[in-house]
Amino acid sequence: MTNRKRDQRVVVLISGAGSTMRAVLAAAQDTGYGARIVGVISDRADAAGLDIARDAGIPTAVVALADFPDRHAWDVALDKSIGIFEPDLVLCAGFMKLIGAPTLDSYSGRIVNTHPALLPAYPGAHGVRDALANGAKVTGCTVMLVDNGVDTGPILAQAAVEVWDNDTEDSLHERIKVVERALVADTVGRMAREGWTIHGRRVMLGSQEGEA
Repeated sequence: MTNRKRDQRVVVLISGAGSTMRAVLAAAQDTGYGARIVGVISDRADAAGLDIARDAGIPTAVVALADFPDRHAWDVALDKSIGIFEPDLVLCAGFMKLIGAPTLDSYSGRIVNTHPALLPAYPGAHGVRDALANGAKVTGCTVMLVDNGVDTGPILAQAAVEVWDNDTEDSLHERIKVVERALVADTVGRMAREGWTIHGRRVMLGSQEGEA
């Protein structure tokens, strides 16, 4: 599905500290990783991750919702801002806005997001809290492609995290984040190096029979 004759161009969308983006940056130091971050876009001008990107020499942009008359105008502006970097992949790394139709249409099957639960269990904004409240003994994180739902896209990769008896929402989330960052970096690299194909709800990483 992707051209693997060159490093894949990745645009990262952030809203905060940029810890997941930092993990991808670190992984990309390996010349065989297969991907490189070419731009970082935030919906918040004060996002600390912007400084990480600038220190790494990566161009940044801010597309703040408050700067536009309505959500549709912001959706269009985000799509245009992403397009400037001509990405092969778009990575949502702690991006706290839903992706609108313009970007979904432009990068269908090429937008990656992550969630702190083993989807389809515990979707939405409180995946960690919901897992604890339901007495789950194992939860984890999911890397998936973005579609027009909330945490409903085809799953790329998952990793499990044990729930401890004394866990709080914060303690469990911190352990999930450690696993999540590594899983995102690994998955983006595999997609860049090996390509991927989508078969309905399933995503297959790696070259498929008959693929050019």
